[in-house]
Formats: sequence, structure tokens, C-alpha cells
Amino acid sequence: MWARRRFTAAIGAGLALPAAAQFRVEISGIGENQIPVALGPFYGENFSKVPLSQVIRADLERTGLFRAVDAPAGLDERRPLPAGDGPVAGAEALLAGSVSRLADGTFDVRFRLWDAVRRQPIIDGKLPPPLPEGELRLAAHRIADVVFEKLTGQRGVFSTRIAYITRSGRRHVLRVADSDGEGGSPLLTSDQPIISPAWSPNGRELAYVSFEDEKAVVWSQELVSGQRQRVANFRGSNSAPAWSPDGSEFALTLSRDAVAQIYLLSRRPGSVPRRLTTSASIDTEPVFAPDGRTLYFVSDRGGGPQVYRMPLSGGAAERVTFEGNYNISPALSPDGRYMAYITRQGGAFKLCLLDLSRGGVTLLSDTSDDESPSFAPNSRLILFATRIQGRDVLMTTTLDGRIKNRLVTSGLDMLEPAWGPFRA
Repeated sequence: MWARRRFTAAIGAGLALPAAAQFRVEISGIGENQIPVALGPFYGENFSKVPLSQVIRADLERTGLFRAVDAPAGLDERRPLPAGDGPVAGAEALLAGSVSRLADGTFDVRFRLWDAVRRQPIIDGKLPPPLPEGELRLAAHRIADVVFEKLTGQRGVFSTRIAYITRSGRRHVLRVADSDGEGGSPLLTSDQPIISPAWSPNGRELAYVSFEDEKAVVWSQELVSGQRQRVANFRGSNSAPAWSPDGSEFALTLSRDAVAQIYLLSRRPGSVPRRLTTSASIDTEPVFAPDGRTLYFVSDRGGGPQVYRMPLSGGAAERVTFEGNYNISPALSPDGRYMAYITRQGGAFKLCLLDLSRGGVTLLSDTSDDESPSFAPNSRLILFATRIQGRDVLMTTTLDGRIKNRLVTSGLDMLEPAWGPFRA
């Protein structure tokens, strides 16, 4: 029997609350060609509950593109850089800022990014006031996004969100959190399993599979209102939902005709699912290519499970993975260049990356029980689940596997991660 949770399920089956689990980032690996950025405490941040500079530092280091160096305390966006090399020795950029509590209890946050070599400001920034204390962490992520984009030319993902499942005994909770795992809020709590969360393209809804009806049923739920509805509740198992890039339909796995196959289902009320695959084998885990014209999925039609793709306009499926006899859980990068997936090597399940244009495969993880890869919306990082020291945890990795980050909880198992889109 295929061992991964999502595969087994395919065969058989407003965010205002505080986080229940606290996280920290543990970084391992050595990145090359990192940009050294000097960063010290923001002036006045000790009067808030959020250490903005530490959040920004962790964000930048997590990408593998930056190496944070300590800047002396006392700098802020209002002061010119002092003369001499001491305060910014070895840095190419320097970030400083300030946090001020206003009379009504909200905060004013300002920052400046310097070219540390030329000692000239690159950008002056101010986040729109008023900022409640509960939004200071998001403010830090947004500053990190600005720094990332200014220094790399690419959009940052730090202010995006992730979804995942926590499990403790029979209690399963679908949570939405910041990209670093902090600030999590429960969206759904159940005594039955919840699996396969999938973000809508606009980031306003999550689809997922719940077993609360004593079978696998696909639901969608609005994040702000909490309103939810059954998407697929057909005979047999309903699983593995994937949104089309325009959000108008789902690809999902249904066993309504006995064997699990891939179907398309429009979001229009009363729509009838259209069958895409017609094999005698198990076809599951569909995922759309970013252009919406191709569908990737997993099938055992060749003996063991492998990743295939087929044009939605019609045509035969072609095999994509060839290294190893067990490859599942495809995830496509938003830029369309890469596919992450899980391969089995002996008794270990490991995260791999396939270059779709060149065909090369890179083994990314040094763990042995990896699951559920999901790309950041800028295609620079991969979020995945794994098991370490008997505990299910979430990790991110760079595309070369050199920089890995573990999001550590205070005792809850963390499963089924999904990285959301850019915020509108």
C-alpha cells in the first residue's frame, strides 16, 4: 500500500484568534554568494511585544540570499551613517528604523535602507498608520519584502501566509499563519482528519478534505467570514482538490466509478464533474501547470506510482518522472520552471526537485519521511512536512537544498502544509 497520507486518502477516501503554538526558526546549511546586510535593533522596538528587527533578520536569512551582520544599536532612519567603516564593515546594505507608540496605543513604523558602500539611502519607508500592536509582525514581514525586492529585483514572500494541519490526539486543526509560521489562527477544528489544504488563487479561500461526514469530502471555506460549503460529496471518496489558475474550477480525485480517477468540476452550482483520466489504475494528486493548460498527476499505470502530465485540451498522458520506482506529490513552481515531488529511496521518503526544461533532478532533503511540498509564490523556497525525532514538523528549503529552516512547535504535530499566494 502506498504509504503517504494523501495518497492513501485518494484510494480510500476572519482570523483574529491568537496562535496556540509558538515557533522559532532553526537554520542549517551554507549558502553561497550571500548579500551581507547590516541590521540592528529598531529604535524603540523594545517598547512593543514584537522584535521587528529579529523578524526581518530571520526572514532575510531564510532565503539563503542574505547574511545578516550586526549593526550597532542606536541607529534609526533619521540619522546619517557615521563616518568610518566600523559600524557597517563588510556590509553591502544597512537597514535601520524606529517604532513609536502613539497616544491611542497604535504604532508608527519607519525605516531606511542604505547602500553601505556608497553610504547613500536606497529607500525611505513608512508603513501606513495607525498600526495596532497585533499587526507589527506583519509590518516587519512587509519591510523584509521591501528590502528583498530592492536588493534582488524579485518580489518577497514574507508577508504571505501558509496553511497547515496540527494534530494532537484526535484533535485536528486547520490553521493559517504567517510565512514563518508565527501568528497562526485556527480555521477549522475537528475530531476527524483534515488533509490536503489548497489555496484559492486570490488567497481568500481554502479547499481541503475533511472526514467529518465519515468519508472523504472536499470543502471550501472563506478565510474572513469562515463560511464553508461542500465542493465534492459524490459516491465514494472525494479528495486531492486543486484550484485552476483562474479559480473557476477544481481538479480533484473521485472514486465515484470505483477506481480513483481525475475529474474537473466547475465552481458553478449544480455542475457535473467531467472525467479527465480513463485508466484502469489509480490516478490522483492533480495539480495545474501555471498556464492552466496542462495537468500533472500521479498514477500507477506503469506499475509503481509516477508523475504524469496531460493537456487539458485532450491528448495522451506522458510520464514525467523516471528516476526511482515510487514518485508522488507533485508541486509546480509558480514560474513553471520546476516540479517538487517526493521519491522513495529504500524505506525513506525524500524531497526532490525536477528542472522541467533541463530534466535534471536534485535531492533536496537529508530527512527520511518528507511529505506535501509547496512552493513559495516567488518560486524561491519550498515548504514541506517531515518527521524529526518522532515529531511531525514543517521545514522550508532553498532550491539548492543548502539552507533549511525548521518551524518548531511546543509539541503539536504539523502536517499538510500549503503556501498561499501573494496578498492582493
